[in-house]
Amino acid sequence: MNDKTAPQPPQEQPPQELPRGVTPAEAPLPETDLKTGLTSETAQERLAKFGENAISEEKTSPLQRLMRYFWAPIPWMIEAAAILSAALGDWADFAIIVTMLLVNAAVDFWQERKAGNAIELLKESLALTARVLRDGTWQTLPAKDLVPGDVVLLRIGNVTPADIRLVAGDYLSADEAALTGESLPVDKAAGDTAYSGSVVKLGEMTGVVTATGMNTYFGKTAQLVASAETRSHFQRAVLSIGNFLIMTTLALVAIIVLVAVFRGTPFWETVQFSLILTVAAIPVALPTVLSVTMAVGAEKLACMKAIVSRLVAIEELAGVDVLCVDKTGTLTMNALTVADILPEQGVEVADVVLAAQLASNANDPDPIDKAVLAAEGAPADAGYVTGDFTPFDPVSKRTMVETTLGDRKVAFSKGAPQVILDLAAPPAESRARIEAEVARLAEEGYRALGVARREGDAWQFLGLVSIFDPPREDAAATIAETGRMGLAVKMITGDHEAIARQIAGKLGLRRNIRSADTVFADGRDGEVSERIEQADGVARVLPEHKFKIVRALQDRGHIVAMTGDGVNDAPALKQADAGIAVSGATDAARAAADVVLTSSGLGVIASAIEEARRIFERMTSYATFRIAETIRVLVFMSLSILIFDFYPVTAVMIVLLAVLNDFPIMMIAYDNANVAEKPARWNMPRVLTIASCLGLLGVAETFLLFWYVDTVMHLPREVIQTVIFLKLLVAGHLTLYVTRNQRWFWSRPFPSLRLFLTTEATQILGTLVAVYGIFVAPIGWTYALGVWAYALAWLPIESAIAIALRRALDMKAEHQTSHLARTEGRVAGR
Repeated sequence: MNDKTAPQPPQEQPPQELPRGVTPAEAPLPETDLKTGLTSETAQERLAKFGENAISEEKTSPLQRLMRYFWAPIPWMIEAAAILSAALGDWADFAIIVTMLLVNAAVDFWQERKAGNAIELLKESLALTARVLRDGTWQTLPAKDLVPGDVVLLRIGNVTPADIRLVAGDYLSADEAALTGESLPVDKAAGDTAYSGSVVKLGEMTGVVTATGMNTYFGKTAQLVASAETRSHFQRAVLSIGNFLIMTTLALVAIIVLVAVFRGTPFWETVQFSLILTVAAIPVALPTVLSVTMAVGAEKLACMKAIVSRLVAIEELAGVDVLCVDKTGTLTMNALTVADILPEQGVEVADVVLAAQLASNANDPDPIDKAVLAAEGAPADAGYVTGDFTPFDPVSKRTMVETTLGDRKVAFSKGAPQVILDLAAPPAESRARIEAEVARLAEEGYRALGVARREGDAWQFLGLVSIFDPPREDAAATIAETGRMGLAVKMITGDHEAIARQIAGKLGLRRNIRSADTVFADGRDGEVSERIEQADGVARVLPEHKFKIVRALQDRGHIVAMTGDGVNDAPALKQADAGIAVSGATDAARAAADVVLTSSGLGVIASAIEEARRIFERMTSYATFRIAETIRVLVFMSLSILIFDFYPVTAVMIVLLAVLNDFPIMMIAYDNANVAEKPARWNMPRVLTIASCLGLLGVAETFLLFWYVDTVMHLPREVIQTVIFLKLLVAGHLTLYVTRNQRWFWSRPFPSLRLFLTTEATQILGTLVAVYGIFVAPIGWTYALGVWAYALAWLPIESAIAIALRRALDMKAEHQTSHLARTEGRVAGR
């Protein structure tokens, strides 16, 4: 960023630590009381004055959203067809086309509005909170309620909720990469500003809000950045299907128009029919089906305590084949308890417990502090008066507290044994003995803390505190389940590999756990990726290792899900195909993740992947059905016009088919679906092959019926049109039962009640239209029931052909996979 392109900060910001390239500006501190904070009344007044602390979003009114269904390329085609019908005096066609246009727009609007409301509710569940001093007490409030002058506490892992002038505390280190692109954290001190959107990496400080919402530096920048919509692989594939159908339709329609002109068919009638045919073939409901299916899936996942912050992540979850799992809190209870106290010679157990408890943060304890504070054995009142407390951070890997006992000054520290040993510097023999004890504890699955005391200038090593985090009760069963689902679970932990192997053994994971040092040691990228792929877990990882592990697995062709909870997990969560922030995650982790869990444990993840695969099956069902229907209708009609010079259905019938198809398609989002045994990836050749075969089979069925009613029964042409219309409707909807199930159409899972009732209702409605001649020539119940019998007779044939195709394609894929494996084996053997 340079001075020419950088957005200017708001006037409230101070000059000391503006992001690089931003011009500083002096500003007074908003009026506030640092001891009591703002009063509720003052906060409400300022909220009314400055507005909510949120980045404003462009809102579209319901009327504007509704009008979009009438002002777009596809509606223009329908409207042009209606205008042509009116110009030609065909008022019946005009009425039905306009009515169906309104009905289609209303259905799409209602479904999209419902999906949008569901997404907004889910977003509210992910809203940031802040620790705020109001009315003299510290409170946790929604970040959107912050106002200038609020006193806010920032600690490691927080996403800074507003522009905040720091006023108290030792230090703060903030990651401003999201604002400036600079990868190195920026150190802050009293008088500096922590900017909205930056992530607290180290330290803890108190500050005063100077700017909120669009007045923050982040808000000013947001005004200059155009939002870019990202699409997943599956969305791009489905949209490419839509483009393929559009181009195919336009090509066939162009041929029909040219042939009609050559034959002397009235030009405007041909154009009208071609427009309507184009509308019927183009997947009008594609965007709505995508959004509704994703939103319905997100609602179901939310009920499972998995909130989706990026809807397309649902599709990625379906294809995940490697799950990188943090050990602590996900595989284990994250409820640490002190197992044993191991004092040094001449030191009492009570002295070790007291020292460890004094070196813990009693006001805001982390899990280790909670375990230590809950330990028994310390004297009730030792007389120590605590002073400055230094919290734990990933760099120092220890806590420290300054205390006084009468006129004596005593310091206590606890943390990683190697750090405390470096601090106390015991004799080499003692150090070797202590390190051996730490290794023994690790082999047994315990984590060791070192405890030291300083009185004067020298530190004394007091002893070890062993802590144990037991595996979750559901972890072993869930890992077994994910294994059956085709996922490889890899444990990622900062602990020693001995602890990781101990936990892995209890959970049923393989014990091939490698340390990060050996995985990343002097190897090319390909070698590192292969080591990670072959390992069952990586221990002693640093924050940058997690990102590299995810990247390496992706380079090997895997779709990776990553769990995390800390600020240091954020890069890996962002890089993963499906980043999952576990229960209790920091704001930074939640902001980087695609899925946020509100329930602890691994079972939620397995359920989320299972539901994602169901959603994937629904989308595949939709894609297959839509392609097959387009081929069935478009190819049959084109061949009928080109070969027999006969329009097999009228323009009104085409519109009716298009609209009646939309209703069951919408219900695909609520359908019961199979859960794939293996990770589900988009396979375009497979979908196109099955859909094309079903579509061409439908063309053959319809031509056979056309030949029979025309050549054998000699029905009038207008009656034949109604018969063909009813056959296309009934058989088309029955094809949905074939595409939605990988086995016989009558096999489980059965269609959902919504899908079944909607499908049959539209078929019955179309039947009544054909029987009684509503806008079409009537055919009566005899011919209508005959069409139903004909369509039902073909249903098991279609199902058998689809099953045979799927088996053949699966056998071909297995043969290619085994051949590739043999080839790779021979290459590796060399």
